[in-house]
Amino acid sequence: MRNIRLINKETGEIIAREVRVADRFWSRLKGLMFTKNMQESTGLHITPCASIHTFFMNYSIDILYLNREKEIVGIEENLEKGKIGKRFKQVRSVIELPAGTIKNTSTAIGQTVALVHSDHRNAEQKDII
Repeated sequence: MRNIRLINKETGEIIAREVRVADRFWSRLKGLMFTKNMQESTGLHITPCASIHTFFMNYSIDILYLNREKEIVGIEENLEKGKIGKRFKQVRSVIELPAGTIKNTSTAIGQTVALVHSDHRNAEQKDII
């Protein structure tokens, strides 16, 4: 079984163990709308994407705003349902995480993240996105 993990390249910390990728029109459009919650240590990487909203969601989320090099150029914590996220320059993609994830990790603006497949059979990790 393979999972996509979100790893802080500066600290080596796993920010999320199971990240889904929304990289097609419909998956980006739907995002997390109409979902009931986000499980701990999960996430949604929306690419390309410059801004987000939480309309038609039932819970708050944390957001990482990434540039082309996957450097964190903006962070938003605990964005409540029914709101529009902030705008940051040079954003290429966003990662939506359960509320509280940023506070509970060493994640900060200026750090770089990696999305990797983790193959449990041989513990090999490859940067995928």
